Amino acid sequence: MATELFRGDDHLCVAFTDLVRGDDGVQANQFLVVDRNESALIDPGGALLYTPLNMALTTYVQPRELTWVLASHQDPDIIGSVDSWLLYTGARVVCSRLWGRFIPHSVPHYQKNAGSDRYLLLPDEGAQIPLGRSHLQAVPAHFLHSVGNFQFYDPASRILFSGDLGASMVGADTPYAPVEDFDAHIPRMAAFHRRYMASNRACRWWARRARRLDIDMIVPQHGLPIRGKDHVERFIGWIERLECGVDLLEARDDALF
Repeated sequence: MATELFRGDDHLCVAFTDLVRGDDGVQANQFLVVDRNESALIDPGGALLYTPLNMALTTYVQPRELTWVLASHQDPDIIGSVDSWLLYTGARVVCSRLWGRFIPHSVPHYQKNAGSDRYLLLPDEGAQIPLGRSHLQAVPAHFLHSVGNFQFYDPASRILFSGDLGASMVGADTPYAPVEDFDAHIPRMAAFHRRYMASNRACRWWARRARRLDIDMIVPQHGLPIRGKDHVERFIGWIERLECGVDLLEARDDALF
């Protein structure tokens, strides 16, 4: 199912939310941003998703005409299908410079037209990615949960595509809609964030940066979006206070958390 998150003059943001079927894999969302005649596909997933996502895209763009494929980090459920996107489209892949030599491990050595010129490698401080008459901003979110992790902010829609930060575990029958009760939503996020985010220091570092952005909606790769100034600020505040990762290691025994 495709959900339009934003539609404006020559600008469109779409979420694809139910392409993983049954027990085949972890629920994951993929995103498309279009501005005029250019397009960016965010966190397209692994081989499991390539064919259904390719078919879903055709309602909005011709996949072979994609401009960018953006990867928040290196995990297979983020960019495991990179070989197919390089082979069947002319898109360039955007990722952290730290993963510029790792993501190509998913590409057969004999595949042509898949060299370094097909990659835009981001410095740690991020960069602007031109898109039509607008741009996407690569926002650093390092150690949340990857050592080289980026989120993508769209100033036209004021959406922050947040990768794994904000991920929530929801049932397959849960409608894809913005969170209404933030307090009730926290248990859906808590266990994942405690385990997969590195530390409270990294969380506080991200929170300071996030407050500089004019965010109307935070849209994670898993689960439901968080929309509205109040909910967005509550989420930032929750992350800012979160103890997670190495904060929870116990020195007295071998147990984690």
